[in-house]
Amino acid sequence: MIRQPIICVMGHVDHGKTTLLDRIRNTTVAVREAGGITQHIGASEVPIDVINKICADLSNAFSVKITLPGLLFIDTPGHEAFTNLRRRGGSVADMAILVVDINQGFEPQTVEAVEILKEYKTPFVIAANKVDAMSGWQVQNTNSMAESMKHQRKDVLERMENGMYGIMGKIGELGFASNIFDQVKNFQKEVAIVPISAKTGEGIAELLMVVTGLAQRYLEMRLKIEVSGPGRGSILERKEVRGLGTTIDVILYDGSLHVNDTIAFATVDGVAKTKIKALLKPKPLVEIRESSSKFFNVDEVSAAAGIKISANDLDGALPGSPVIQVIGEEYANQINSELGSVFKTDRTGAVLKADSIGSIEALSKLLEAEGLKISKKGIGNVTKRDVMDAFSMKALDQLGSVIISFGVKTEADAHEEAAASGVTIIEGSIIYKLIDDYKEYITKKKGDAAKAVEDMVVFPGEIYLIPNSCFRVSGPAIFGVQVKEGRIRPGYVLINEAGVVIGRIKGIQSDKNALPEARKGESVAVSVEGPTYGRQIKENQTLYTRPTDSDEGTLLGAQRGLIDDDEAVLLRRIIEIKRKAKER
Repeated sequence: MIRQPIICVMGHVDHGKTTLLDRIRNTTVAVREAGGITQHIGASEVPIDVINKICADLSNAFSVKITLPGLLFIDTPGHEAFTNLRRRGGSVADMAILVVDINQGFEPQTVEAVEILKEYKTPFVIAANKVDAMSGWQVQNTNSMAESMKHQRKDVLERMENGMYGIMGKIGELGFASNIFDQVKNFQKEVAIVPISAKTGEGIAELLMVVTGLAQRYLEMRLKIEVSGPGRGSILERKEVRGLGTTIDVILYDGSLHVNDTIAFATVDGVAKTKIKALLKPKPLVEIRESSSKFFNVDEVSAAAGIKISANDLDGALPGSPVIQVIGEEYANQINSELGSVFKTDRTGAVLKADSIGSIEALSKLLEAEGLKISKKGIGNVTKRDVMDAFSMKALDQLGSVIISFGVKTEADAHEEAAASGVTIIEGSIIYKLIDDYKEYITKKKGDAAKAVEDMVVFPGEIYLIPNSCFRVSGPAIFGVQVKEGRIRPGYVLINEAGVVIGRIKGIQSDKNALPEARKGESVAVSVEGPTYGRQIKENQTLYTRPTDSDEGTLLGAQRGLIDDDEAVLLRRIIEIKRKAKER
């Protein structure tokens, strides 16, 4: 049996995701004689007869016969549909509609959505929304964009085309070829862009036609299910419901579930199982406005569907956990197999807290791709214990003394502990923005560490005593030098070619201005405590700075980036001078 594809609607805030779903739902209400719409938990099911009614003219024009049973639209925000609704090897969502404001173009959440789609290898189409907001657009009472375009001025159509070209350019930068839907030659290689107005309904017919056609043509094997087989789904949310206690909202993507079936799921303590007391479905959309009853009981439900499950012992159920019907004794292995290495951690790294298993999985993949490590992973609010764990990382990894928090709150005592211990908490609700914030934190931390090292170590330096430039013979000696290589600073000890200590730089001046440092190519006056000019030092002589053994190890090791290649060569020469001096 072929189930309806699960379609996720994604996009930036205010670009029209909710309006699009509302328009599809309202349209189906308007044509209810052709069939009704069923509202599921976190999803809305549009039956095939409704789609046929909306797309009738297009179906006839293109001689397309739709054989799918319908479309199941995910109502939850885009990133949640992908991070909470997960299955082994990818997302529960079969396809996605990426909603982009044709007048505004790509925004941060649009880019995040594309990256998530790329990560999960999910096919998608772009709905170029808000064509009705373009200057000069004449709203038409039709669901067909082709019909509406017949009544628009040439300059308005050009603006619409330019808007779609702008979207094509941006999606191209993100690694996808695209084209206007009726100009696509290969739907497996090009992303289709469909102009629409979610507000007026123009273009809804073309959008549904493209989505249905693509799902029917390319996803047939994925959509085949065994209705009588064991139910398999994914937990979208865990909720408290008055009169029912703790419930879980599940998207069922394969098989069937029945009242009294035993199901298994993941908790923070491992795999748990329980018996279904009730399967609850919301009233159909057309009845919600008329009925005070929110749910009705059903004895069974088949994929693909959204369902609320009431059972005992659901308090620990984790959003994003797979839900499977228990048959035999292999349920724990099956759950753990689906979870894979989601909770695998490194010896060092940041503490990661998130709202679901899927969020942990998505963030872990992205952090790993950036070469970043995670020492602890958990679901739920950031606690004082998390802060203490992050603080303990300081001894092993200075960069690991940080907590990355996605979609969860930080408890009050955790805030206090973080402030007292110097642990940084990076919070966010956009996955890719959170990753960028963490990378920025690491860059700053590394910069701070490098600056601290730079202030402490003695760098290699080579100076040449300029002839006829002695201003004072001793106490301290003041004379002119040219920095031939590296750098010098006040406080640096100077040695000669034989490795003998000459004295310590007291100050550096240029045009009577004191300098904190002089670098290669600069000519300055230096005052040096210790030597007498004409005895221990003479004009045309070369002197060197004297880094400690620790400085040498730092500059040629962990902080190699603080010196260039020429300075590295000079440092090795100074090391050799010091070695020979010890041997004498």
